[in-house]
Amino acid sequence: MTQRRALITGITGQDGSYLAEFLLEKGYKVYGMVRRSSSDQFERIAHLQDRIELREGDLLDQLSIITLLHSIEPQEIYNLAAQSFVPTSWEQPILTSEATALGVTRMLEAIRVVDRGVRFYQASSSEMFGKVRESPQNERTPFYPRSPYGVAKVYGHYITVNYRESYGVYAVSGILFNHESPRRGRQFVTRKVTHGAALIKLGLARELRLGNLDAKRDWGFAGDYVEAMWMMLQHRPPEEFVIATGETDTVRELCEVAFARVGLDWRKHVVVDAAHVRPAEVDLLIGDAGKARASLGWSQKVSFKELVEMMVDADLEALRRQTP
Repeated sequence: MTQRRALITGITGQDGSYLAEFLLEKGYKVYGMVRRSSSDQFERIAHLQDRIELREGDLLDQLSIITLLHSIEPQEIYNLAAQSFVPTSWEQPILTSEATALGVTRMLEAIRVVDRGVRFYQASSSEMFGKVRESPQNERTPFYPRSPYGVAKVYGHYITVNYRESYGVYAVSGILFNHESPRRGRQFVTRKVTHGAALIKLGLARELRLGNLDAKRDWGFAGDYVEAMWMMLQHRPPEEFVIATGETDTVRELCEVAFARVGLDWRKHVVVDAAHVRPAEVDLLIGDAGKARASLGWSQKVSFKELVEMMVDADLEALRRQTP
């Protein structure tokens, strides 16, 4: 049997690294699209670099994508690349739109031109629901994005639907709710909290400054969620799926679990700082993954508490290695 070839954009990120591991275990030849940039960070895939092949390409450059698809002839493309940090999307709304919205069009257009038989996965986001119209949110819930990032993701979501319906491309979107891991960037609140708790435990910091402690999120483990991405590309007909735990926790509860893991009282160390509050807050996100459970057979394996403790433990270990 011919080895299947998959292209992952955003392979150096949290999801890309877990997905690369998953596809390698499935026997795929894995290619990663990376930009030509001296600032690229490869630590998340350092343990995989002898098993994957990195190729240059950029979601802002249509020709580079077309050239790449001609070169590697993938059967599956997972588009995980984006400007994905919500606060930055207010500071850089044009860049966010170019990469997170129009970048999807460029990739789909490359598929249309090069090979319409390619299966395409688009990383949609629960941030598209924003100011939610109903709870929990499912595939039929109307979108009401509350950030330039959320707006860009809505565009990417619907252009994916449009290419599927207009050109017959196998194109799907996974509406993934928040998913975290020890590989999450430190600018995201989960990692900010777990890393902060570890720093304070080791005497390397005294306080942790956060914004809205009442914000509620549906948090799952990234390793569980990348399996759902693959499942969507094996399913017929091509369609959208919400991936979520169906449970919600506040940032306050996140702090409680993280600090308890290191034997500290979070209330003595967490400081609420208005500078960390979003211009337009998303107060509650909770997903209904019933369709994915029924049609794909997907389920999450790691609980919220297990996830937070896993992240705290990893941060403690990393900091102890770094500290003389």
